[in-house]
Amino acid sequence: MALPRGYDTYQKNRVLTASPGELVLMLYEGAIKFCNIGIVAIENKDIPKANTNIQKAERIVAELRGSLDMKYPVAKDFDQVYEYIGWVLLQANVKKSTERLEEALKHLRTMRDTWKEVMKTAGSQAG
Repeated sequence: MALPRGYDTYQKNRVLTASPGELVLMLYEGAIKFCNIGIVAIENKDIPKANTNIQKAERIVAELRGSLDMKYPVAKDFDQVYEYIGWVLLQANVKKSTERLEEALKHLRTMRDTWKEVMKTAGSQAG
């Protein structure tokens, strides 16, 4: 039993000590994970599990969207992308469509990878 509690403690500390950039990266990773779980659940005809995990991905995208600072022009572009991904996830959930989830995953992975590059560039400029 110690293992699950230890992991929970590790995850909590990881979030509490993360930088804002790392938190955004964790959100992308979480959305990707939940989409992947949703795909497997749909393939296994586990509709409740698919619904739960797609909704988790939707909430993460809503959180990313809500965290945008609209004083920066690029935030508008991100807002439109997040709005679209949210719509795709909604369609995936309504239709239990693995194709729609794959589409959302493609966008989420691209944004995650771009975010990693931004963090890398920012880190090299800070030093």
